[in-house]
Amino acid sequence: MTNPLPNNSSASIDMAAAKWSASTWIVIAAYNEAPLIGCVVRELRNLLPNVVVVDDGSSDETSTAARAAGAVVARHCINLGQGAALQTGIECALTKGARFIATFDADGQHRAEDIVAMLERMEESSADVALASRFLGTVEGIDALRRQFLKMAIVFQRITTAARLTDAHNGLRVFRDTAARKIKIRQNRMAHASEIISSIVSNNLKFIEVPCTIRYTTYSRAKGQRLSGAARILVDLMVRRMYR
Repeated sequence: MTNPLPNNSSASIDMAAAKWSASTWIVIAAYNEAPLIGCVVRELRNLLPNVVVVDDGSSDETSTAARAAGAVVARHCINLGQGAALQTGIECALTKGARFIATFDADGQHRAEDIVAMLERMEESSADVALASRFLGTVEGIDALRRQFLKMAIVFQRITTAARLTDAHNGLRVFRDTAARKIKIRQNRMAHASEIISSIVSNNLKFIEVPCTIRYTTYSRAKGQRLSGAARILVDLMVRRMYR
């Protein structure tokens, strides 16, 4: 496998990012993320300037903080869920003329430079979609129980989607605009992640996995990485499988 960023230096990452900056939009679904969303947006915009944050009915200053950091902000009047927010953000990015759309979590667990690596790999492979994998890359701050749960989720995903992936429910993805137009997210809540994979498969889209780094922190675990949240994902998936 060719390393898309050979020496991984800041200079090489900046050079690669410059090639993609005009054509790439990053979509972040955010709910009550005021303490961190500004930092996340600024980190992204240091490499890729086009960021749209969908404030999913927050009761705090998420919209204000995201806008102050330079993001385009769309807002749901009520909380609809991450799937619905991503769909809104993807549609917004398409209206802006995006040729590539990345989805990125609001809690700081992803790295901006991994998007650049995914774009480079997509160019190299002519893929329609790039999916990040923490298990091909690095996981920081993960405990044994969470690691085991994620491994179980991978098996479940393979059974339900027929896609042999090494990661499940990783929110870091990159789509070509043509692929993004074919993927319609109807699962408002967390089951949207497997719905996206099913849609990629059913639309015969070419996808690749690219190593990434996931950073579990006290903040990210509190916001969305608790095992109780992961259990709800599995329930959502089983209900979806029964009624699809």
